[in-house]
Amino acid sequence: MQTDQAATTHLGDIASRLQQNVERVIVGKSGVIESVLVAVLSQGHILIEDVPGIGKTTLARSIARSLGCSFKRIQFTPDLIPADLVGINFYNQRSGEFEFRPGPINAQILLADEVNRATPRTQSALLEAMEERQVTIEGQTLQLPRPFLVLATENPIELEGTFPLPEAQLDRFMLRIRLGYPDERAEEEILERHGSSAREETGLDAVVSTEELLKASAEIDRVHFEPVLRRYMLEIVQATRRHSAFTLGASPRGSIALFRASRALAALRGRAFVLPDDIKEMAMLVLPHRLILSSQARLRGRGSDALVEEVLEGVPVPVME
Repeated sequence: MQTDQAATTHLGDIASRLQQNVERVIVGKSGVIESVLVAVLSQGHILIEDVPGIGKTTLARSIARSLGCSFKRIQFTPDLIPADLVGINFYNQRSGEFEFRPGPINAQILLADEVNRATPRTQSALLEAMEERQVTIEGQTLQLPRPFLVLATENPIELEGTFPLPEAQLDRFMLRIRLGYPDERAEEEILERHGSSAREETGLDAVVSTEELLKASAEIDRVHFEPVLRRYMLEIVQATRRHSAFTLGASPRGSIALFRASRALAALRGRAFVLPDDIKEMAMLVLPHRLILSSQARLRGRGSDALVEEVLEGVPVPVME
């Protein structure tokens, strides 16, 4: 266990550096930042969903600037086409040959701002990249750099000029994060820090290199996951498929995401083993956006978050010796 504990100590050091750097900009959201770091260190994609003005884009930019990775940002709009995202082949009159001009997706960190404003055709251009870390252009497949992370933001309230994300794309996001409004004390600190016109996240330095991030991702696999807890996790996933309020339960991709996220959370908290609480906490971020509610559940105003809580209450927690 000494080797595993050394790995978690290294992970904890990386997470601490990232968290302290991001908290220079994001105030009063240490729990949210920790959840984002779970996905980043697991090389999972993140959907940041909340109302305008909460700090979704600022959080995504701060995470990207804290990592020593190549970074591109693209503003999704209704007139965006797939070629604007993945790149194009163009004819160079000077050389007399076709050349490839890569799009912003050819980066290690891609900030997809207001991703639900793009048409389904453009959104589908992300599917292959998010799952297989590659893009296909005119029959030619190009590998994307490692790591490849999509940090996407969306506003779930405003409907005009937006397109709902397809289930296949939602399932590719490891976590869905909501920031929520800050409390009064945190908002006062926000005014003190950011009351001027300067944007502080532009001054953040990279505190974790690409090599460190890749090494940390590999170390997560060394966190011990008891077989009894693995069965407990699978019972939770199976329960979403049997629940009458869902027409579509969590996919096997969701099981893998929950398995890896639980390990990452344990490591970030300095443990070389997973606890039931790790699974329950991550289930609230990994599962709800993957589930499709039945028409009866929607009519009754039941949300997927509350229903996942109901599922967690219904599955017995194993007693650990």
